[in-house]
Amino acid sequence: MLPDIEAKITILKGDGIRNGRSIPSYSGYRPAHLVKDDYLTTGIHQYYGAVVVQPGETVMGTITFITPEFYPRTLWIGKLIRIQEGTRIVGYAEVTQIFNELLIKSD
Repeated sequence: MLPDIEAKITILKGDGIRNGRSIPSYSGYRPAHLVKDDYLTTGIHQYYGAVVVQPGETVMGTITFITPEFYPRTLWIGKLIRIQEGTRIVGYAEVTQIFNELLIKSD
């Protein structure tokens, strides 16, 4: 599968209460992504030049979403996508490039 987007991905350091992660993320990590206000979807992360991302770090990488046909025209360069594990927010992905034309928001 080809990636849908390139993004600046930040994994939050756990706050000990509810948000963030206390363990690293690895290429192949599959969290949920809030691509629309009412739509969470799974995406597969691949990190450039790093296999491991420690909590608190930001890296560049790609994300391949499942079923993008269910949320067409929802992304633009600069959009901040919340990354979640269940209800817990574990990071953010800032869209830097969109490879899948179906996802590009039209003005």
